[in-house]
This record gives sequence, C-alpha cells and structure tokens, in this order.
Amino acid sequence: MPILYTFYGDDFTGSTDVLEQLASNGVPTVLYLTPPTAAQLAAFPEAQAVGIAGDSRSRSPEWMFAYLPPIFAALKQFHAPIAHYKVCSTFDSAPSLGNIGRAIEIGREIFAPRFVPIVVGAPHLRRYLAFGNLFAAAPDGLIYRIDRHPMSRHPATPMNEADLRLHLGSQTSTPTGLVDLVALQSGTSSEVLDAEIQAGNQAILFDTIDRSTQEAVGNLLWREALRQPMFSVSSSGLTAALIPAWRNEGLLPPSVPRSNVEEAAPLLVLSGSCSAATERQLRWAFAHGYEGISIDPAPLLAPETAIVTRAAVLETTAASLAVGRNTVLYTALGRAGVQVQGERLGSALGSLLAELLTLTTCRRVLLCGGDTSSHAVQQLGLIALTWLANLQPGAPLCRAHPDVQHSHLHNLELVLKGGQVGTEDFFDVVRAPGN
Repeated sequence: MPILYTFYGDDFTGSTDVLEQLASNGVPTVLYLTPPTAAQLAAFPEAQAVGIAGDSRSRSPEWMFAYLPPIFAALKQFHAPIAHYKVCSTFDSAPSLGNIGRAIEIGREIFAPRFVPIVVGAPHLRRYLAFGNLFAAAPDGLIYRIDRHPMSRHPATPMNEADLRLHLGSQTSTPTGLVDLVALQSGTSSEVLDAEIQAGNQAILFDTIDRSTQEAVGNLLWREALRQPMFSVSSSGLTAALIPAWRNEGLLPPSVPRSNVEEAAPLLVLSGSCSAATERQLRWAFAHGYEGISIDPAPLLAPETAIVTRAAVLETTAASLAVGRNTVLYTALGRAGVQVQGERLGSALGSLLAELLTLTTCRRVLLCGGDTSSHAVQQLGLIALTWLANLQPGAPLCRAHPDVQHSHLHNLELVLKGGQVGTEDFFDVVRAPGN
C-alpha cells in the first residue's frame, strides 16, 4: 500500500496530535519512536502514514544539523506526496533552541522542494494565523496575540514576536512570504503563491483562521504535492487542512470504527509542565480525590540525593496505586520557582515511570508537558504508538507497542498532553472517556 504521508514531530505530544488527525479520519498511521527498520515497518502492513516522534523542539541548532538530515533522508525514501516537519501551533522556538528556521534549511537541502509551506493556524486547537500574525486561546478561554499570550513567558522559548515572518527572520535567512486570508477568501491563492515564489520567497506562510480558509489551504497544497512531493514545516493545522481534500478525492473511508475504551483503574499522571492550563488541571484533580505527590527536581537530579529521592517516590506512588487511587506525580504547580530542566528531568521521570510499570498493574498513563513527554517516553522501550481513541483535540489515547525486552507493556495506553492542551477536568477525561 503506498504511503500517503510522512512526518517527524519536534516533540512527542505534537507527534501524537498528527497521529490523531490522520488515524481518526481513516488514514492508518504508525508513529515510531526512532526511524523504523524493515522488520518494524513490516509489522504494520496496513499503514498509509508513517511518523517519527522526536525531541528537536528542545535541541540546539548543532544537534539538529547532526541528527535531522538522516531522519529526513529516511522519510524521503517513502516517496510520499507529503513530508511534514511538525511544530507546535504556538510556534515557540528560538535561535538557540528548537530552531524552526534551521529545520527549514535542512529540509530544503534534503528534499529540494519548490517551496516550503508553513501552515501554523490550527482552528481545531483554537490557534489562528491572520496576515502572518499568530493568535491563540489561553487557559482563560480568550484569544490573545501570541506575544501577549502566556506562551510569551515560556521559560525556554518565549514567543515575543507575533509576526511569524519576523520571528523566523531571527532563526534563518530563508526568504519567507505569505499567502494571506484575502487571497484565500477571494480564490486567488494559487496566483499569489506563484507570485511569492517568483519573488524569491523559499518558505511561504499560509493564513488560517477558520474551516473555510483551512480547506482552501489544504486544497491548494494537495494540488501542489501531486505536482511535486512536498516538504512542509507546519503544525497539525496542515494535517487538518488536507483531510477535506483527501475526502473529496475519495482517499478516505466513509467512516472510522471507534474503539470501546473502558475506564482506567487507577490512572497514573506524570507532569513536568509549568503551564497555567496544567496547573488548573492539577488543582482540579487534587480537589477531586487524586493523590498528589510533589517531586522536587533538584534532589531527584542531584547525584548525591537521586537514589534516596527516587526510592521514596517509587514507594509512595506504588502504595497509592496499589489501593486504587488515581495518582499524580508533579514537579511544578504553575510557574512559581520553576527552573528549566529539559532533557534531564524528562528522562528522570521516564525512568521512574518505567520502574512503576514493573511494580504495579497500572496500564493507563498521562504525561503532561512537551519536554516531559518527549524524553520520558524514550525510557520505556517502545517501538511505536498507534491511535486508540480521541479524547480532546491534540491529546489522543494511544496504544503502546513495546520491543521484545519490554513485552510486559503490551497493553500500555498513553496520553501525551502538551502544557496548554485540555480542559480543567482533562485528567478525568483520560481516566474515564465518554463519562
């Protein structure tokens, strides 16, 4: 079966967002944790989309230059119409960390595309691009320009510029143009795109503010992809935009069977997120009977205290889960006192999780935070994730596929939630879908 779509996610939560968009609309999709071997590909013969979950969002440009070319080359071998470097719909990035401009440069070298489309607006996540400026919903429910949104105070990659052409200009010299909403609404987007390319713009942003502009973008880019395989640096807004185009072409089934997902007993949550949205979810959970176990990152990561701290957390958590209590391990409650820990903290939490899954019968886990999810999941010995059920936009329930050495995780279910994602009661949505 030919591959329709390939993607690399710059963090694991974003990777499962694309997995959700594809699989829930009838495109059989496998999300691998590393570039798959021939045997791993053969294990999923029905797949029409192949993804690789990564963590470049928390990496330096030097790391990206070393590691992204072979990953992109692996994706190119599928000869799919679309190769997608997936970024967050808040577009948070910096010259020294998660440099999106560097990803554009590397992708242009590997794929040699006619141009690099950048679709950031994702109305299903309440993220919008208008005249090149990014707007996003905040935990209070209001829409803010991104430089006035809580993401403007992100501890690692603050978004201080809403005009994404200017934001990218600090990361790359690649000329960047725009197909704006006027062109999309007037039906002149194809002509405007050609004019932007002829003007020398090698990357092109596309406004997306609603379903109509999203579908116009999807139709235009699918036509372009059929002319020449496309490399795009985009949020899951690209995936959502292409779904109607594929449906119109008869490439999708009329309906997708839904899994019957039962209530988890108990649910385990690990949170390294310091976002306001996750803080509200934590406080809601504590007020509704969840056991909260606070972890101070400093002693967990310090060599002289790590063993004792880890043992205490394992004992307390295992005891809570043993009596059936929904249990939350968290390293922050909002931004107070937060220090950026990145890979080390996520890996430490993943190591704790791996041991807890051998000590307990818990088999549904929610990970909160992009960096937490990306680095923690890599400690579990998994080959791939597949979609199991939609919960809320951007955070599906996934089935884990372990390697041979970790076969005890064959029935593990995971939700990877970005810091800004989910309603206040999201933990309970994960625990008991459909209730």
